[in-house]
Amino acid sequence: MSATVPVVIILSEAARPLGCRLATMIGGELHGAAARVGEADVLFASVKDHVQQLFLAGRPIVSIMASGALIRLLAPILSNKQSEPPVLAVAEDGASVVPLLGGHHGANDLARQIASALGVQAAITTAGDLKFGVALDQPPKSHVLANPASAKAVMAELVAGASVHLNLPPSHMQEDGSLSAHGRQSNVAAWLTQSRLPFDQEAHVTLTVTTENKAAGELELVYHPKTLVLGMGCERHAHAEEAIALAEEALAKGGFARQSLAAVCSIDLKADETAIHAVARHFGVPARFFSAETLEAEASRLKNPSEVVFAEVGCHGVAEGAALAAVGKAGALVVEKIKSKGVTAAIAEAADTIDPATIGRARGTLFVVGIGPGSDDWRSPEVSRMVATSTDLVGYSLYLDLLGALAADKIRHDFDLGKEEARVVRAMELAGEGKTVSLVCSGDAGIYAMATLVFELFDKGGISNAASRIEVQVSPGISALQAAAARIGAPLGHDFCTISLSDLLTPWEHIQRRVKAAGEGDFVIAFYNPVSMKRRTQLAYARDELLKYRPASTPVILATNLGREGETVRTVPLGELNVDDVDMLTVVVVGSSESRTVRTGDGKTWVYTPRGYSGKADTGMKGVEA
Repeated sequence: MSATVPVVIILSEAARPLGCRLATMIGGELHGAAARVGEADVLFASVKDHVQQLFLAGRPIVSIMASGALIRLLAPILSNKQSEPPVLAVAEDGASVVPLLGGHHGANDLARQIASALGVQAAITTAGDLKFGVALDQPPKSHVLANPASAKAVMAELVAGASVHLNLPPSHMQEDGSLSAHGRQSNVAAWLTQSRLPFDQEAHVTLTVTTENKAAGELELVYHPKTLVLGMGCERHAHAEEAIALAEEALAKGGFARQSLAAVCSIDLKADETAIHAVARHFGVPARFFSAETLEAEASRLKNPSEVVFAEVGCHGVAEGAALAAVGKAGALVVEKIKSKGVTAAIAEAADTIDPATIGRARGTLFVVGIGPGSDDWRSPEVSRMVATSTDLVGYSLYLDLLGALAADKIRHDFDLGKEEARVVRAMELAGEGKTVSLVCSGDAGIYAMATLVFELFDKGGISNAASRIEVQVSPGISALQAAAARIGAPLGHDFCTISLSDLLTPWEHIQRRVKAAGEGDFVIAFYNPVSMKRRTQLAYARDELLKYRPASTPVILATNLGREGETVRTVPLGELNVDDVDMLTVVVVGSSESRTVRTGDGKTWVYTPRGYSGKADTGMKGVEA
């Protein structure tokens, strides 16, 4: 589901009729609180988590609830009003429609649409929007206001009755000051010309729309439309500082404002080039990439074609070709290729504003995430944020199911157990297509999970060139040994290790050697994959081997379905460990010879492994009565 599709949130069954009506009216989804709503497109457990995840993913939100409650839910994550999605509160009886956030990013328009259908008044409070239908300090995303500090004075002048002079690029104006045919068709100034502003070419208040690097005059606002694209090529491992300096030189050569840059573009062979991404970050715009075939299609429009470049990458120009491919046939090259030691740059201008998401493709990002045992409470905010911003989710079906509502609007790629390499390859190839993908693992992604295989594929190959150039971020999760330890006390308080008893990927003799070494070293040991349907003897071997090094009374923790329904955690003495009490969803933690059990006043038995703190002279334990 697209991030632009709005969501209508209801918290009670009584609100469902209005919610269904609103969702149909605005072409959105109905999301309901699972505990109180019988049916909805998506059901959620925690309204706070769900609303915050939608907001971070950029989804427009129409919530049928009190505006104060919605404000408190979102307050902890508010950061940048320039990028926030529309957020509206609608009274349960439909009597009030209040745009709270993103008023100039669609919330005001959405509020008017809903209010008109309900026969009520939208509670729009922005002065400029009320009088002129436009907020000059909040232009659309396709434009940047160069001098926002002047907006208050300009708006005050207009509200007081002043007219405004609209200063547009020459291609958008006729000699008499009216819009040209191109100007009428273009989005460059549509948001201004379609407003209720009182235009007068002799007015002393000026609104200027230009790509030029212009200093604003008194009572003038300067808007830079995002119509420029910076094309770049570079040698492998070019210096970021060199690339940034050349990009700045290209802008200065054309006299262009950096705010008019819509994107930095290059050939897809450079999708993982640090210098290209450094330039994009420097200007705060996306980096987009084209195939050699796409760039070669621009050969006839190049000012500086190169046979050397063609022989190397399959097109006659990277910097000029990428810039031209991005702006389309109606666009033109405005700064020809310039070069430094290892970098080239060129600038092209489009006939209209550019949405970077519609040109080329992104580098592609793979989030390798550990969701812990699967419950919302034990999933990190970073992991939730990564999943929320992903377009695609890849993983074992059970793990994807554990994400609940967080996975509701994502494209799922489900795999069975045993298909680990196919799972990882699929995730990497999807990212290679420019998508943002979460590879979902239980526990921690780097502990007996998929993160290792991702980097192994980078190392040994077996993936496409595009997949080999993706960005990767690994985010930690709560592993089974941590969850088991927390539930039972502190058995990992001293040195510990983990050993997988599965011999599918590790020879059994290697596992035997590690069990023996851990026994000799007196480590607390967490056994992963202790048994399977066919494998029943390995855990028995480990038990018998460890009994050679530690007492039969050593506590053993058996933890099953940690953090999920059906969770059980219990302890047994090592000498009484029965393989039949363990299944594939159980982690087994065997204490060291120093591990102890203690019973608290509430009757609960805990396990801990002391580090000797109580024996230290400076611990404060001396003289404390039992």
